[in-house]
Amino acid sequence: MKFIKFTLFSLVFICLLTQCETNNNSIQKPNIVIIMSDDMGFSDLSCYGGEIPTPNIDNLAMNGLRFTQFYNTARCCPTRASLLTGLYSHQAGIGSMVSDRGTPAFKGDLSKNAVTIAEVLKMVGYSTYLSGKWHITPYDDSPSGIENPDKTNWPIQRGFDKFFGMISGAGSFFDPRSLAIDNEYIPPSKDFYFTDNVSENAVKFINQNSKEDPFFMYVSYTAPHWPLHALPDDILKYKGKYDKGWDKVRNERINRMREMGLIKKEWELSPRDINVKDWESVVEDREWEIRNMEVYAAMIDRMDYGIGEIVKKLKEDGIYENTLIFYLQDNGACSEELDWISDRDELNGIQDPMDPMEIQTQMIPLKTREGIPVKIMKKSMAGSAESYSAYGPSWANASNTPFREYKHFVHEGGIASPLIVHWPNSIKEKGDFRDEPSHLIDIMATCIEVSGASYPEKFNGNQIIPLEGLSLIPVFENKSLKREALYWEHDGNRAVRMGKWKLVSKAVKNNWSAWDKLDILETDQWELFDMEKDRTELNNLSKEYPEQVKKMSLMWESWAKKTGALPRPN
Repeated sequence: MKFIKFTLFSLVFICLLTQCETNNNSIQKPNIVIIMSDDMGFSDLSCYGGEIPTPNIDNLAMNGLRFTQFYNTARCCPTRASLLTGLYSHQAGIGSMVSDRGTPAFKGDLSKNAVTIAEVLKMVGYSTYLSGKWHITPYDDSPSGIENPDKTNWPIQRGFDKFFGMISGAGSFFDPRSLAIDNEYIPPSKDFYFTDNVSENAVKFINQNSKEDPFFMYVSYTAPHWPLHALPDDILKYKGKYDKGWDKVRNERINRMREMGLIKKEWELSPRDINVKDWESVVEDREWEIRNMEVYAAMIDRMDYGIGEIVKKLKEDGIYENTLIFYLQDNGACSEELDWISDRDELNGIQDPMDPMEIQTQMIPLKTREGIPVKIMKKSMAGSAESYSAYGPSWANASNTPFREYKHFVHEGGIASPLIVHWPNSIKEKGDFRDEPSHLIDIMATCIEVSGASYPEKFNGNQIIPLEGLSLIPVFENKSLKREALYWEHDGNRAVRMGKWKLVSKAVKNNWSAWDKLDILETDQWELFDMEKDRTELNNLSKEYPEQVKKMSLMWESWAKKTGALPRPN
């Protein structure tokens, strides 16, 4: 009898111990938070050389790691597809934007042969949340499209438990189009400002999460993408700070970047872009230009405040130490001046206000919800809901200090992104740099390793494309990745990065205003750069190393055929 009691006691004890170990393993899985901003330059953050105070992001950087050679895909939609799937964007179905151009790589809708980080992590017990911009599925703003949208590739259908944000890509910060909660479009609430609402919903999701379950959260801000909309008090903070102009801002930034060791002192500042005037020659529109940058800085300021609120919530819940946080940007600074908007009939005079329950369908509203006409670019001063401006190549050139080119191109100004990684339980370094070239495709692989998940061969009956990225865990430990090369293609702009070498070519188009048309006449000749000596891409070595050009160009063609970047759609 004693033996039986002892045996039963032992079995109960073993079961309890096993259950305890299971719970502990669940608790020990790190929470994962990916934070991404929209259309920011490489040097805008103060921890990357900028003058805009970003204390909350800086705190993550100074208590974690700063990557100096992390890359995106040069554009919003492809970056989001690549980030969430661990594939090159063409493999995920979004080689360019969200319109179908007739091939699987350019379908403009997230592929069923790809899985999202949320879908993978749900399989190992993670709760999954998204607050912010989606923009990896077509948006139909017709009455029937608004009434009965195709939700096949909305966040809830692609692995997220809860969603707040925009299905489409851009819109008013005070009255954004395609605003939704979970699977339903909604109107904005009173005193709405999108950046604040993204932050508030992220905090809300953390609060709702069961403390026993790990969570994955994707916080996808639209700040500081045009339109330049910010809150009055935030704008006031920057009054007069950009009276010095973009030339002085560029010089001050590169000096700080050199001093902090972010870039090498021998790398030269790229020349002022040919489309940018000498600041001293700007007279007529000077106040308008200054205001644009003041508002842009205010938008980043507000986003940083919201990130601070998310971190504060993690600390309050006692989960900050075991949360892996990534901060990154979707592309380089944006040089667009909205000159492609040509068929818009602007309203004059005060109009009838919108119904409080009306859904906004327009990227550029004709009027505010109160009935005030919305004016584009120099017809108004940036900041308020009745304005709709972008800051153009002049300030974008400063935001991308010290690099050439902008969003859309695959020179460094288009694809170089800050990456900050913060994880107190695992990363003990404080503010260290990591110079290993890495890419968006590596984020999925990293999430899989830290969560204990497995990347599937099949999902929901679909064959899944093999993962392209590599886990960044070795880089956290200051080790190198074993990878032959990284590749890019966007609207005919092409690049390969292999070790210290970068091969890059810029597309030539009929009409640069037609951003989404594939009317490529030809591409410039390949340029070859030694990124150890010349990361600002000023000394083309293609004629000195023709065999290197040949080798890497053939590598690019092989990659392009494999991923669907070639053949190009008609």
